[in-house]
Amino acid sequence: MPDSLTRENATLSAVLLATTPACRLHSGDGTLLDRLGDQLARLPVREVQVVGSAGGLGGDLRGVAKIARTAAGALAVLPADLVTHTEALAVLLEHPARSTGALISHDVTGGPLRPPVRVEGGRVVAAGSSFHLVPESNATFRGVLQVGEADLTALADVAEELAELADTGKLGPVTPVETVDLLLVGLVRSGVRVRAAGIGPLHADRVIGQDAADAALARLSEVDEAKVRLDTSVKEDDGFFATFFVSSWTRHLIKPAVRLKIEPNTVTGVSAGLALLAAVWFAAGTPGGRLAGAALLYLSFALDCLDGQLARYTRTFSPLGAWADGMSDRLKEYAVYVGLAFGFGGTEIWYLAVAAMIAQVVRHAIDYSYAGAVADAARVGAMWGRPARSLLESRDVRRAPGGVLRFAQRLERDTIARWLKKIIVLPIGERMALIAVTAAVWGARVTFLSLLCWGGVAALYQLAGRIARSSR
Repeated sequence: MPDSLTRENATLSAVLLATTPACRLHSGDGTLLDRLGDQLARLPVREVQVVGSAGGLGGDLRGVAKIARTAAGALAVLPADLVTHTEALAVLLEHPARSTGALISHDVTGGPLRPPVRVEGGRVVAAGSSFHLVPESNATFRGVLQVGEADLTALADVAEELAELADTGKLGPVTPVETVDLLLVGLVRSGVRVRAAGIGPLHADRVIGQDAADAALARLSEVDEAKVRLDTSVKEDDGFFATFFVSSWTRHLIKPAVRLKIEPNTVTGVSAGLALLAAVWFAAGTPGGRLAGAALLYLSFALDCLDGQLARYTRTFSPLGAWADGMSDRLKEYAVYVGLAFGFGGTEIWYLAVAAMIAQVVRHAIDYSYAGAVADAARVGAMWGRPARSLLESRDVRRAPGGVLRFAQRLERDTIARWLKKIIVLPIGERMALIAVTAAVWGARVTFLSLLCWGGVAALYQLAGRIARSSR
């Protein structure tokens, strides 16, 4: 019978797989199992069940399946021979969405306890084990798997299928060490969307002997977890302007805002207020008004970045907050268009303002309709009509990307080209900078013409990319 530890007011359960002798290795005054249990106690984990090895790999997998079928809420599965930072666990387990995800490192140094994975678009699209190979892997799985409530049935089905395959020897000489690795393989191959939660410079290593455990524990002290949490609150894949001209200084406001107990939604509200003030100054139509409007628009965007950074730092983001933030961005931008057109005067400028608004609506429709279609397909497990891949295929079989996607992937490997690609799509940071500079220096006509020309190029680029990805 598994041991159980229960906490109130938490929304996540965890299964600790104490199926290898390494979980009893020494760590301070206790064992690695004790250490990991203490770390989970500091996270929003309602119940921890410790599963000992019984019946080999097949028995362990059936034990996980049984727990998954009765679990209420999301379920984390992790090996008890793991040496990791608490912050690394929090990257996955404190995410408010409680969706299915896996802890990964972009360090591609593989090994028996570091199975390869391939990550695309923030998702694990291929996962490996000693039996399952991953061509073109670009990351490694670090042993922690979280399964959202909606995917628990899929987890149970996968675990039972794997148990049967393991018992009949069809997966080769796999052992209980690979329990969580095989579960990740099964979920990915069954079409479940698995978020890739990167640990960055943090450590998460499974160990075999005491020397390896001591070395892994020593490496933990080499990393400042507080600094890493601050650094990772800033989006690493943000646009050029936001990265170098905004986030470079707003990151220093995060801790003061936390100390003052300022909520992300409060920052969003102030950002919206500054944008409306910018629109009022633009409506004045004077050189001084345009300069003041440009400065206020820049500050509004800076706070727009800060609210996201603050939400990620405190891990208080939510779907509602993300929706409100996105709606606020659209309303602020269109209010500024109205202010610029009003300040310039004349009928012609309103045509340009409306055209710029329509162009932005079309661009967002391209983005969000595609993302929504992909999400709908994932929810029904369709994977765009592709059949689920068999767990008995030793090699991940995927169609090679087409010419456009191969070209885009080559660009991603070059730093300058990657930044140029981000600039081309005219993200909100570049748009705010374009509006502020052109409005302050030349006026509304140049602003709207610039938005239409650059936005048209960006829309064509995005449309080509969506078509290429869909046809893949």
